[in-house]
Amino acid sequence: MKIIIKNKSELPIYEQIEQQMKTQILEGTIPADEQLPSIRQLAKDLRISVITTTRAYNDLAEEGFIISVAGKGYFVAPRDNELMRERMLFEMEDGLEKAVTNGRNAGLTNDEIMEALKKFLEE
Repeated sequence: MKIIIKNKSELPIYEQIEQQMKTQILEGTIPADEQLPSIRQLAKDLRISVITTTRAYNDLAEEGFIISVAGKGYFVAPRDNELMRERMLFEMEDGLEKAVTNGRNAGLTNDEIMEALKKFLEE
């Protein structure tokens, strides 16, 4: 598992951790049933607060990406690809809705909003 924290990112650190772990789980880089570093170990490795890693792990567990096994730690949840896909689709739609709202509030036309989206798709 590789997590890179960007201090200049607009995303809070816990969200950066969540997004990177979700991506690695969905891509299979971190396979189902693999044990994750402890909350304290991840905090130490990333040189961040234990509170931050706890928040990331709790959010990932609530979303079904990881599970906590009492006395043993956190593990990648067995993959239910359809369920994961639906969750990611919901998150994408929520993000797009916010982006469109922000664009309209900024006075952008639909064509300008679509052009901005196309730039992200090309990256």
